[in-house]
Amino acid sequence: MANIGVVGIQWGDEGKGKIIDFLSAYADVIVRFQGGANAGHTIVIGDKKTILHLIPSGILHEGKYCVIGNGVVLDPEVLEKEITELKKLGYMKDDKKFLISGLAHLIMPYHKKLDQLKESRVTKKIGTTGRGIGPAYEDRTSRAGIRVVDLLNKKVFREKVRENLEVKNFLIRRYYKDEGFKLMDILKKYDGYRKLLKKYSMDVVSFLETCMAKKKAILFEGAQGTFLDVDHGTYPYVTSSNTMAGNIFAGSGVPPTCVDYILGICKAYTTRVGEGPFPTELSGPEGDLMRKIGDEYGSTTGRPRRCGWFDAVLAKRSVYLNGIKGLSIMKLDVLDGFEKIKLCTSYKIGKKYYTEPPMDVTGYYKCEPQYEEMDGWKTSLRDIKTYEDLPLNTKKYLKRIEELLNVKVDIISTGPDRNSTIILHNPFR
Repeated sequence: MANIGVVGIQWGDEGKGKIIDFLSAYADVIVRFQGGANAGHTIVIGDKKTILHLIPSGILHEGKYCVIGNGVVLDPEVLEKEITELKKLGYMKDDKKFLISGLAHLIMPYHKKLDQLKESRVTKKIGTTGRGIGPAYEDRTSRAGIRVVDLLNKKVFREKVRENLEVKNFLIRRYYKDEGFKLMDILKKYDGYRKLLKKYSMDVVSFLETCMAKKKAILFEGAQGTFLDVDHGTYPYVTSSNTMAGNIFAGSGVPPTCVDYILGICKAYTTRVGEGPFPTELSGPEGDLMRKIGDEYGSTTGRPRRCGWFDAVLAKRSVYLNGIKGLSIMKLDVLDGFEKIKLCTSYKIGKKYYTEPPMDVTGYYKCEPQYEEMDGWKTSLRDIKTYEDLPLNTKKYLKRIEELLNVKVDIISTGPDRNSTIILHNPFR
C-alpha cells in the first residue's frame, strides 16, 4: 500500500480536513506531524460539522489508528476537551487506536501567557492565535522544553517546571509587569493530564516502523500551509514550525524513503488569516463576496480571512518545495457567481516582471500582481459528482491551473460536505 502526505500549498485554511477525512477511509494509520492547537480542521458530514485542533481527522472513521507525532506541540487542556467531545459524538470507541508520541513537547500555561503578552506589546503584530505555539517551539529549540515523557515522570517534571519558572516568571513579572505562576498550581493542574497522557503515550517511531513492515497504508497530515513555514514562508509572518512535506520525516520519525505521494491542497482562490503580505488580496466587494460565500472565518479563532484571486506564483513555488504529485482544488463552488475570474501569473516590481516570489518580505509589498482573466461559469457546481458534468469554463479554469503549476488535479471539491467531491485520481489507489 502507498503512504501519502497531505500539505497545504497556500497560507493554510485550504480545506485539508475534508480531504484528509476522505483519504482516511483508505488508510490504516493517520499521523499528524507538526503544529499545535492553533490549527483547525473542519469536517462536514451531512448537517454535522466537526472541528479538530489536535487529533488527526481520521478519528471520524472507525478502526483507524490516529497518531500525534513528536513534531506537534501538545496542549493537554485542548486535547482533553477534544477527546471528551469526540466521545460524546460517538467517536473514539477504541482508545488503543489513538497514540501520542512520548517525544512530543507540551504547551505550558506560561507559553500561552507569554505568547499573548508579546503580541500585545509589539508594534508590528504577527497575528498569532495566542495559543502558546511559538513559545513552546522556542523552548524546544533552546532545550528547555518539557515533553510528554517528562510529564510521566513526576520527579523530572517537577524539576523542569521549577527551572522554567525561574526564567518565565522573571520575564513575566519584571519585563511585562504581569502576574507570574506558582509551581504548585502547575504541578496540581498537570497531575490530571499525566493520567490522560499515560493512557495514550507510546514510542511512535517503533509503532510506525512496525506498520511499514506490515505494509500498512499511512496518511501523514500537516497543519497550516507552505507559506506559513518558518523557513520558506513570508517570514516573520509565519507559524513556528516547518509546515512542508519535508517535515513529515522529522515530525513523525519515519525515513524519507517511506512516502510515495504528496498531495497539495489549495483553494480555487487564495485566503490568509492574520498579518503579513498578500499580493492578490481583494479589499473591495469581490473579496467580501468570497468571504461571505466561502464562510471564510478561522475555525480556531473565528477571525475573518482575507480573500483574493488564485496566486499561481506562490502555488508553483509550493509545488516545487513539497514535491507535489497532485492537487486537490477546494471550494471551487465559491466562484460560481463571478462573471470574470482572475489568475495571478507573475508579479511586477518597478519595471521588471517576476515569476518567483521575493525572498525578503518587504518585496511582497512592492508586488503588483499580473493577472490572466477568464470567463466564469455563472452556474452552481453543487451536487456535481463527475468531471464530465462540470461547465466548460470550469474545466478551462482547472486546466489553466494545471498548466501554470505543471501538476495535475486529482480531486475537486464542489461543496463543504464529504460527498461534494469529484475524484479524478485517488493517491491510495
